[in-house]
Amino acid sequence: MNLFDPSRAVRVLRWALPAAYGIALAIFLWRDGIWFARDRLLMWIVLGLLAFSVTDIRRWARGVVVEWLPFALILWAYDLLRGLADELWSSAHVLPQLRADEILAGGTAPTVWLQERLWQGPGALQWYDYATWVVYVSYFLSTYIVAAALWFFAPALFRRYVAVVAALAMMGFATYALFPAAPPWMASQSGHLEPTTRTVGYVWSEIPIAHFNSLFERGSQYANPVAAVPSLHAAYSLLIVLFLWRFAGRGRGLLALYPVAMAFALVYMAEHYVVDILLGWIYAVTAFWAVNRLAERIEQQRARAQPAVAAERAT
Repeated sequence: MNLFDPSRAVRVLRWALPAAYGIALAIFLWRDGIWFARDRLLMWIVLGLLAFSVTDIRRWARGVVVEWLPFALILWAYDLLRGLADELWSSAHVLPQLRADEILAGGTAPTVWLQERLWQGPGALQWYDYATWVVYVSYFLSTYIVAAALWFFAPALFRRYVAVVAALAMMGFATYALFPAAPPWMASQSGHLEPTTRTVGYVWSEIPIAHFNSLFERGSQYANPVAAVPSLHAAYSLLIVLFLWRFAGRGRGLLALYPVAMAFALVYMAEHYVVDILLGWIYAVTAFWAVNRLAERIEQQRARAQPAVAAERAT
């Protein structure tokens, strides 16, 4: 009598590995807090995909090497290039985006208007300060979580998603290099804008569970305070909506609120001007349209080529 049943073992692993992954992740989060560094996020996402891919290890291994590794390298290269972009010019642009915001708002920059009415100071944080912080930092998680979901449930969309993310990253880098721009908090420091507060740091100090501890992202070469135009926070939040819209069903209204909430958070926290956000949305729509158009053309060419290949083999 054979006591070992392969099918039963697979069923057990199908439940046991995700459970073990969930327990390990909970332990590390309890001990270390939430990570927002790319390398740690990607590591845990890849391990999570492994836990849920026990019945198809080959696909997981192939996906890590062929799809996720290039994705990680693209994002790492973007981080490095973004940090170096401001070294191409000696100064950052301050007035164009500031004046554009004042024109859009009828005279007063929206960041100034919002903070005059809502910001109570670092010693009196309000619920909306924490809420805007959560929306702001979700940018560092959502892009990768959506990528993991698409890879697992919609592989064809995952490849398009990676292509759009890469296109947006390169478009953003090119703009940062050609047009380094000071965000509102920096414009206030230089005296070009009424006093504003970069609130994210004050809220972060009250939330010790969130960390940017990283395995390899070290040093100022990865940071660029004048990489403000366009806002990739805004671009990627809209990109998520564009990719998930077909799956959202009745949740589309809630999904559509995400880029709006991100826009509010960015402006209120003095991270971006409204014009930065509008440009980010334009970049996202442009990249989404271009990549999908190119992918559709490639698919059409392959479809036309298949009958010809089949006819050749038949002869």
